[in-house]
Amino acid sequence: MATVRFKGFAEVRIRPGQSILDAAAKANVAVGSACGGVCACSTCHVHVTTGGALLSVQSGDESDILDKAFDVRATSRLACQSRVAGDGDGVIEVEITRESLQAYENEHPDDRGKFTRPPARPLAGGQK
Repeated sequence: MATVRFKGFAEVRIRPGQSILDAAAKANVAVGSACGGVCACSTCHVHVTTGGALLSVQSGDESDILDKAFDVRATSRLACQSRVAGDGDGVIEVEITRESLQAYENEHPDDRGKFTRPPARPLAGGQK
């Protein structure tokens, strides 16, 4: 089993064949999934910072969808398409993109602003 570590959120163990999106659901982590995980949108866009070799190879369809995403990097993947391959024993570290966090908040109105609202800044001179 592989461990998926969502930076700043949680980590969870998943079996080979399961996706990063499956891991997010299991760990109750905020990853967008507007299309329901069928590779039709980029709302589950994540950056895989370590452990990418444990995942399935990126398909042409996934690459095409990532062309529509924001802040695409060499480590970008769609969480719905990134499945643990082979025996999948190791750690996969994932950064959730702002795009995905915003999509999650749009899909879950009760959580709006929970992940994307900047922290409040104190007023100048200690004013309240």
